[in-house]
Amino acid sequence: MEKEMMDNSIEGCISCLSDDCLLSIFNKLESESDKNAFGLTCKNWFKVRNIARKSLIFHFSFNAKEYKEHAQCLPKMLARSPYLKLISLAGLSELSDSALYEVGVSGTSLQSFSLYSCSGITDDGLAQVSIGCPNLVIVELYRCLNITDLGLESLSKGCHSLKSLNLGYCTVISDRGISSIFRNCRNICALIISYCRGVSGVGFRGCPSTLSYLEAESCMLSPEGMLDISSGGGLQYINLYNLRSSVGLDCLGGVGSMKKLRVLNLRMCRYLTDDSVVAIASGCPLIEEWSLAVCHGVRLPGWSAIGLNCNKLRILHVNRCRNICDQGLQALKDGCVRLEVLHIHGCSKITNNGLALFSIARPSVKQMVDEAMSIGPSIEDLFRLQ
Repeated sequence: MEKEMMDNSIEGCISCLSDDCLLSIFNKLESESDKNAFGLTCKNWFKVRNIARKSLIFHFSFNAKEYKEHAQCLPKMLARSPYLKLISLAGLSELSDSALYEVGVSGTSLQSFSLYSCSGITDDGLAQVSIGCPNLVIVELYRCLNITDLGLESLSKGCHSLKSLNLGYCTVISDRGISSIFRNCRNICALIISYCRGVSGVGFRGCPSTLSYLEAESCMLSPEGMLDISSGGGLQYINLYNLRSSVGLDCLGGVGSMKKLRVLNLRMCRYLTDDSVVAIASGCPLIEEWSLAVCHGVRLPGWSAIGLNCNKLRILHVNRCRNICDQGLQALKDGCVRLEVLHIHGCSKITNNGLALFSIARPSVKQMVDEAMSIGPSIEDLFRLQ
């Protein structure tokens, strides 16, 4: 009897706590399990838990039933959590535009929004989010196959604070959409357009100097587009892995005008020639890491230019380059005074004697046989909300 009266007294005291007091208590909880337990205490505490929720994350799953359940419950979860800063929806291919209505209605606090592989979302859904979420700084639309230039125009007009944008595999966008992003989002720092082969690069004309990071794997950039990409003057990292050419010519000479460039990935750029390598080596004095793996068009003039001009180069990748020989390796040995790591393997024209001479002359340079597919800063860091 006495215990029952004590329990009732405690319950009465708890029910008298204001929402502000409960929020203060909730914010001191560290583990996710404790936060979930808090929300299961009673209806009011469940409401407080939802109000305090800052992120909503659905991870990739290979369970089709689970995906369908997530898509169905999403609107209700969004309605219950009005102060979200981050929403990440991965792989919800059945997610429709209507499911994003609640995001647009209560999204003024939202700063990071990911629709990773949500292929059912169209320009209409993106427009809803753009109108209702003006403070977005991070947007990921990777493999959102139905997003077009119209969607990018809506995004750029509604979200002027955008800093990081992932458009990888958005295969129907073009320079028109890219141009609208740069015209209206003047603080953008990181952009991914990998496998967007409708983008030639001319949409970068007049891009802001804040743009410092660009991923453009397997794109079909033109010589004019490459010059426009460099027009902002702020690029420090650019990934042009497996760059395609619509005209079958080397268009990479324009990279040589990127004076602030520090990391350059040209792996498998089969159209690359010595002329472009010379322009880059002489025009990018700050370059610290450079991948030329599987670039068969680079010969002695290119390697000599790197040795002569790249005084800040620390890491160089030359794996499987058919046309680097002992003389090219000697040029790197005699120059590149700050070289620390050389990724070298499968270079058939380099002899054991050539490698031995390099090792004797430059014992501090670590020789690696592994082939790095990606180099430079982590994408995850660039798309992480601070």
